[in-house]
Amino acid sequence: MADRTPLTLKAYQVVTAMAVPLVDVLLRLRLKRGKEHPERWPERRGQSSAARPDGPLVWLHCASVGEFLAILPLVERLEARDITVLVTSGTVTSADVALRRLPPHVIHQFVPVDIPQFVGRFLNHWKPDLALFVESDLWPNLIMASAKRKIPLILINGRLSERSFRRWRLAQRTIGALLGRFDLCLAQSAEDAARYAGLGAPRYVTTGNLKLDAPAPPANAEKLWAMQGAVGDRPVIAAASTHPGEEAALIDVHRRLRHSFPGLLTILVPRHPERGTGITEIARVAGLRFAQRSAGELPDRDTDVYVADTLGEMGVFYRIAPIVFIGGSLVHHGGQNPVEAAKLGAAILHGPHVWNFGEIYTALDAAGGAELVTDVGKMTVRIGSWLKDAPAREKVAQTGLRAMETLAGALERTVTALDPYIMQFRLERRGDGA
Repeated sequence: MADRTPLTLKAYQVVTAMAVPLVDVLLRLRLKRGKEHPERWPERRGQSSAARPDGPLVWLHCASVGEFLAILPLVERLEARDITVLVTSGTVTSADVALRRLPPHVIHQFVPVDIPQFVGRFLNHWKPDLALFVESDLWPNLIMASAKRKIPLILINGRLSERSFRRWRLAQRTIGALLGRFDLCLAQSAEDAARYAGLGAPRYVTTGNLKLDAPAPPANAEKLWAMQGAVGDRPVIAAASTHPGEEAALIDVHRRLRHSFPGLLTILVPRHPERGTGITEIARVAGLRFAQRSAGELPDRDTDVYVADTLGEMGVFYRIAPIVFIGGSLVHHGGQNPVEAAKLGAAILHGPHVWNFGEIYTALDAAGGAELVTDVGKMTVRIGSWLKDAPAREKVAQTGLRAMETLAGALERTVTALDPYIMQFRLERRGDGA
């Protein structure tokens, strides 16, 4: 059969194959900046100190923390079938979360940089029977090399925004060649499925969003007890996964409300914890008292703003704050995931820019389980209203929880779609005497 790989992908393979010396330099620079794991950075070159277990192995690849958390229930379902599960991701943050959240026998590795030599090492070592790519983290060499080895490829929890769809239409042959190597695309929505079809995906099914089936984040009992003791009966609001510009808005809201609600505490949880010190400076300039979690501090009775610049503790803060603003939505980012806050009973506020989770926010807003605020003034009014009226706030929270329950079901539909592939490679291994 003639090679139908477009020239763009052939050129990509040639250029990336020649880039090994440059990538090695970049990896070492990233290591110095804390962007790579000091003991595990060889995994980015496709080298692994972990042995491949015997038996069937399913490989799931996700970009970062959000996607990783979404696939945890699926990982548990696969492991329950006596299948070895290998999870790859690309960030130090996701590796830290994997260490805490993955079941004991599930393997985590950093995904190799998309260089043919590194990808070849990785695939030769792990020999996956099935490869699942999560959402939209599609690396050409990983995809092409896996397909060449006849590893079935499935895109799960697929998401493709209208903007990305329009961009990819400009490179129709390139994206079509990549999607054409997938056996199946499992899309979050009918709109996503239609976009994948329009770009050349041969088979596609709408299964829903796995993030809606993810469990509520856990909370360390000792840390939760310490925070509850420090906060006491003070009124509390939180802002989760905030981006630059949003913290200043929340600090402004705090200044407007603090005299009406004595003891008000605002918890700011930046999307990128390394920004914590800069956020404390905003609070200092605003004349507010602050404490910083990464410095080992807890809020005291005089703390106005608590900067929670750590990882993996959202379960603590969602259980402390009855009102939560979800970040990435006042700025032009596309919004962060509101599901965890909704599942833990928070009344949710968000800005207008929520296209990353458009279906979820639409359902929440339509049901009355969340509210859109476009500026500091509207946010101040709504938070003040909810702080005064606990029954109204609780009604919003319960409505949001019910809305999440009606949207669930993606996990079962995804497992059902994967069943034929799992049965097939098990039968093949039995036939080979494995």
